[in-house]
Amino acid sequence: MIPGGGQPNMQQLLQQAQKMQQDLANAQEELARTEVDGQAGGGLVRATVTGSGELRALVIDPKAVDPEDTETLADLIVAAVQAANENAQTLQQQKLGLLTQGLGGGSGIPGLPF
Repeated sequence: MIPGGGQPNMQQLLQQAQKMQQDLANAQEELARTEVDGQAGGGLVRATVTGSGELRALVIDPKAVDPEDTETLADLIVAAVQAANENAQTLQQQKLGLLTQGLGGGSGIPGLPF
């Protein structure tokens, strides 16, 4: 409700929406540059992803490599990537949560992935 019962200032609303859109774009760019890690097997396999979930690096300790048991290694890789992506999602919520709340929590806003 507008104090005094007046009409909302459309120019002001558009400026606020543009600022929130720019803030969101800036936060998304920052997420794309930020790297987070995940690990499995007590650190035998480590994955690095960006805050937006892009896999950037995978480090496998030679102790994790058993030619007779590649299935366990594959499971460790999957677990490390999943852990890194979970950390990326947490980072996304921290960075974008307040912005999307200002946009109504992302409910029904076209073009927003949340």
